[in-house]
Amino acid sequence: MEIRQLRYFVAVAEEKNFRRAAERLHVAQPALSQQIRKLEQQLKTTLLERTTRRVELTDAGTVLLETGRRVLAEAEHAETAVRHTALGEIGTLRIGFVSSAALTLVPRIVHALRAKRPGLHVDLTERTTDRQLDAIDDGSLDVGIVREVGSPTGLNIHELAREPLLVALPQTHPLAERESIRLSELADEDFVVFPRGQVSRLYDHIAALCHHAGFRMRPSQQAVQFPTILGLVAAGTGIAVVPDSLRHLQLPGLVYARLDDPEAVSHLAVVCRPDRADHPPVSTLVELCDQDLSGHEPGSLNT
Repeated sequence: MEIRQLRYFVAVAEEKNFRRAAERLHVAQPALSQQIRKLEQQLKTTLLERTTRRVELTDAGTVLLETGRRVLAEAEHAETAVRHTALGEIGTLRIGFVSSAALTLVPRIVHALRAKRPGLHVDLTERTTDRQLDAIDDGSLDVGIVREVGSPTGLNIHELAREPLLVALPQTHPLAERESIRLSELADEDFVVFPRGQVSRLYDHIAALCHHAGFRMRPSQQAVQFPTILGLVAAGTGIAVVPDSLRHLQLPGLVYARLDDPEAVSHLAVVCRPDRADHPPVSTLVELCDQDLSGHEPGSLNT
């Protein structure tokens, strides 16, 4: 049984007239009659009792009409769902993100996605950059929001923002009253850092900036979460270099100062596999990332 035959039968059964059904379907009446006869032959039963004035359903026809309406409705629903999925309007988009992006950037992007594609389910996972790259490569993530991915990785890299780096200081620190500090002034400080084995890219980026400023970074304490790092700074165990978005985390005894070095920025990017770059939900995300989501210029993040 073909969907076309079922559609023809339902039209005749509802109109109880071949001419009106043919007009409704915009087909020739002989072709319509031929398809109904073919359907009856396939089912080996009479579906319609034809008279000179009207058409009546047999018991078998009544059953097929009820079932046929449901089948046609499901077919239409499937067609619509496929079309919306192809356009990126429904389905699931699996996004990874670094923890520091969760404070400002991720909420803006998710809000914009839901406004633009309300039928799209967004599945969010917090992961380090390296774990995101592995998950994108093996297909368990569609797209990632990562830091310090500048070298070729075999993935599509779309630069999202150049975020200033700050120095977080205990409120009792001699430099705590300053609005800006040069990295070279931190040469003798103890640094609270991520374990390099877990967050190697940001760790190496900050270490390279210190080396460029003329000294070797001296880690004193380690923590795996930014709030913990900032808590240790507030407790006076050292200082930390953090992305500007962390400024939103305000703790007693903690202050932030701008790093007055032009290279003191962290690079955020959207990353996906090349074969997923044209996937509608992914391209929508990249498009939204290029737009001004919060009144700032695209390509910068000064929140």
